[in-house]
Amino acid sequence: MESFKQEKVEDFYVIGEELGSGQFAIVKHCKEKSTGLEFAAKFIKKRQSTGSSRGVRREEIEREVSILQQIQHPNIIMLHDVYENRTDVVLILELVSGGELFDFLAQKESLSEEEATQFIKQILEGVNYLHTRKIAHFDLKPENIMLLDKNVPLPRIKLIDFGLAHKIEAGVEFKNIFGTPEFVAPEIVNYEPLGLEADMWSIGVITYILLSGASPFLGETKQDTLGNISAINYEFDEEFFCSTSDLAKRFISQLLERDRKKRLTIQDALSHPWIKFNEQKEENKVMEPKKRERRQLKTKRLKEYTIKSHSSMPPNNTYVNFERFAQVMEDIEQMESLFMNLAGIHDSLQGDVDSIVSIFNEKEAWYKEESEGVRQELSQIRYEFRKVEASKRSLHEDMQTFSCSLSAVNDRYQERHRHLDSLRQDIGKELKWVQEVVAALPMDVEGGGYHNCSFSTVLNNDVNEALKDLLNRSCGGELLSGINQVFSETGQQR
Repeated sequence: MESFKQEKVEDFYVIGEELGSGQFAIVKHCKEKSTGLEFAAKFIKKRQSTGSSRGVRREEIEREVSILQQIQHPNIIMLHDVYENRTDVVLILELVSGGELFDFLAQKESLSEEEATQFIKQILEGVNYLHTRKIAHFDLKPENIMLLDKNVPLPRIKLIDFGLAHKIEAGVEFKNIFGTPEFVAPEIVNYEPLGLEADMWSIGVITYILLSGASPFLGETKQDTLGNISAINYEFDEEFFCSTSDLAKRFISQLLERDRKKRLTIQDALSHPWIKFNEQKEENKVMEPKKRERRQLKTKRLKEYTIKSHSSMPPNNTYVNFERFAQVMEDIEQMESLFMNLAGIHDSLQGDVDSIVSIFNEKEAWYKEESEGVRQELSQIRYEFRKVEASKRSLHEDMQTFSCSLSAVNDRYQERHRHLDSLRQDIGKELKWVQEVVAALPMDVEGGGYHNCSFSTVLNNDVNEALKDLLNRSCGGELLSGINQVFSETGQQR
C-alpha cells in the first residue's frame, strides 16, 4: 500500500464546515484549491501510544484506506487522496451531500414497497460489489447509507464509513465485537467466527425498519437489545406490518436467520421474488388505485424512529468503547479456554484419582487378606513359642535336677576319692611293712623252693593279687586302675 502523503492538507484544500462526527473522526467539507472540486475530508485521530485507548490504531486506518483504494462502485463512496500529520490521518472522500436515506424517506408522506425495493436494491448492489471481493462492511446501518444528491427523482445510494470493514480470507478465522448493537448479527453478539453473512443480517434489520418504522430487536438497554438478537426475539406486529406484503416479510425473515448457512446470500437477495416483483413497474400501472393505496406505507413511524435515533443514540450510534469491549470478550474467551483446560485437567486428575482409589481398594483387600494370613501365622508362632517356652522351662527344671544329681554324685565321688587316698596310704604303709618283713627273712638259694624266682617275688605277687581282689570288692573298678598304677610303680622300683 502506498504511504500517506506527509504534507499539510490545508496547503491543497480549503477546509470548511463540519459535516458530521464519530467517536474518533470528524468529517468536514473541503474544496480542492487546484480544481475547485468539492470533497469531504475525514480527519481520523491517530492513537499516540499502544497503552492509550484514545484514537484509532494506525493499522486499522491503513486497513480502511486499503479497502477504499480497492473499490470503485456507483453505490460506494470513493477515496480521492490521503494525508497524514502528527495527530491525524485525513481521508479526502467523495462528497455525499444528500443526507441519510432514512431522513429523506421520513420527509415523504408515504412510501410504496416499489420505492422501498428501489433503495434496498441499490444497497444490495453495493454490498454485492463488496462481497464479490470478499469484503465485509460490518457496520451497515441507516447512518451509513447516504444519498449522493436528494434533489433528483431517484437519488443514488452511497455506502460510507469503512472503518470496521475487513477482507475475509479463506481458512482464516476472524472474530470481533463491534458495530452498532441494534444492527449486529448474532454471531457478533456471541463472539463467533464472522463472515459476509453478518452484512446480510444488517440488511434484514434495515429493511424491517424501512417498512415499519420500528426496530425488530431494540430494547430498553443495550443488554436487552443484544439479548433479543441472541434469542432472535422479533415478530411482525400487525400494527406495523398491516400494509406490508408477505413477500416482503419473507425477505426479511430469510435475512434474519440465525443459521448463517440458511441466511440469504447477496445473490439470493438480489434474485428474491420481492425484489424482482417490484422491479416490474408495469404491474403497478395496471393495479387499481385502491389496491395501490393499500400498499402505501406510512412514514410517520419512520420519522419518529429517525428523530429518536438522532436524539438518543451516541454519535455514529456505535459502541463508545467497542475496542475495550472486544478486548474484554477476548479475555473472557481466554478465561473460558483456561477453564475448559482446567476442566480437562480436573477430569484427567479425577480419572487418576479414581484409578488410585481402585488400586488402593485392591491393595487394601490384598493387605486385609495378607494381614489375616499373617495374623494366623503369628498366632501359630505364638503357640509354638509358648510350646518352646514350656519345653525350655521343663528342660531348665531337668537341668536343675540333673545339676543337683550331678552335685550329689560329685560329693559322693569326692568322698570315695578321699577314702581311696586314705586307703592307698594305709596299703602303701602295710605293703612297705610287708616288704621290710620279707626282706628280713633268710632265703635258701640252693635248697628247695621256687624255681627261677626268689621267695620275695612270689610273696609280693601273692600279696598284690590279694590286695587287688580286696580293693576290687571294696572300691570298684575305677579305684583298681589307680592301685594297679601304684603296684606297677612299686614293682618297677624293686
